[in-house]
Amino acid sequence: MSTSGDTMPGSLSMEQQFKLKVVKDQVKGLSLEQAQEYVVEVMRQMMVKDNLVKHLLKNA
Repeated sequence: MSTSGDTMPGSLSMEQQFKLKVVKDQVKGLSLEQAQEYVVEVMRQMMVKDNLVKHLLKNA
């Protein structure tokens, strides 16, 4: 069984794959407006994460 320590950077761990499946099941019932809001919020969070990573690498 693979652990998160030896997962390739561009692939998902088993735990991440499971979480993705859960999210996929949850978003199936969203309206178009809810789905659009969800996508925008996910993108915002990804941008914040990118900024945090850049900040951490810059100050490492």
